[in-house]
Amino acid sequence: MEKKNRSSFTGFILLGFSDRPQLELVFFVVLLILYIFALLGNTIIIALSHLDPHLHTPMYFFLCNLSFLDLCYTTSIVPQFLVNLRGADKSISFGGCVIQLYLSLGLGCTECILLGVMAFDRYVAVCRPLHYTVIMHPRLCVLMASASWFIGFANSLLQTVLIFLLPLCGRNKLDHFFCEVPALLKLACVDTTMNESELFFLGVFILLIPVAFIMFSYGRIVTTILRIKSAAEQRKAFGTCGSHLTVVTLFYGTAIYAYLQPSNNYSQDQGKLTALIYTIVTPMINPLIYTLRNKDVKGAIKKMFWKEYDRR
Repeated sequence: MEKKNRSSFTGFILLGFSDRPQLELVFFVVLLILYIFALLGNTIIIALSHLDPHLHTPMYFFLCNLSFLDLCYTTSIVPQFLVNLRGADKSISFGGCVIQLYLSLGLGCTECILLGVMAFDRYVAVCRPLHYTVIMHPRLCVLMASASWFIGFANSLLQTVLIFLLPLCGRNKLDHFFCEVPALLKLACVDTTMNESELFFLGVFILLIPVAFIMFSYGRIVTTILRIKSAAEQRKAFGTCGSHLTVVTLFYGTAIYAYLQPSNNYSQDQGKLTALIYTIVTPMINPLIYTLRNKDVKGAIKKMFWKEYDRR
């Protein structure tokens, strides 16, 4: 058994979409374009949040955190995936797999909690506008953001340790394009019922509790907005919250599908396609959603490019 297990420590083979070699070039081009857009879009959001004084508010503080998360999240996965798509060698070292799992899971969990925090910010802005600056004090914003990062990476550390304590008995062919918990569980040569139960319990805590809180917050928000007599003010309030709600639907919907369904119902092909959405597509779409539907961000972009034009 010991001899068999040693091979698992040399590294893993990320099969990805190698069963469809004719599509690998197409995947490479499309994913490279999406990755570049994700990098550019999120970098612009971060830069604007720091450079424009009008965006120095709690909402954009959390949005800046979200963009930084998306930048790191995609970078922890996509470059390795692109290398594997274009080369015959589709391996990742054992240490690389551990680091990738820890970072991607930590960043993903942090984003789950941060989206819940952003819903609280929108609730206070709409339902308690007169007390907004008092409640959403900069110290509280920093505390909530820090707590999101801490909880996300604490959960990731626990999951990473537990998954790599499982004996793999020489199995090292991972039917996925990156190191992810559900796919790694498939490699274990022992009963993983306890691990699956623990994953489900923590998934409920990280995914479903924020979703429940977001639904409660938006229930109160909608009730408050409907009491507003001005149609213009109603549209403005719905527009402010619409961007966040769109991001929440995209991210949580795919993450819940991947992590909270029974393992016997888990289709590897569906899992890979779902993972593509929440690891690559969503981080690319997020900046577009926030810029296209947000007048403040669009105004900041115009001012930034106008200044550049004047300098010339």
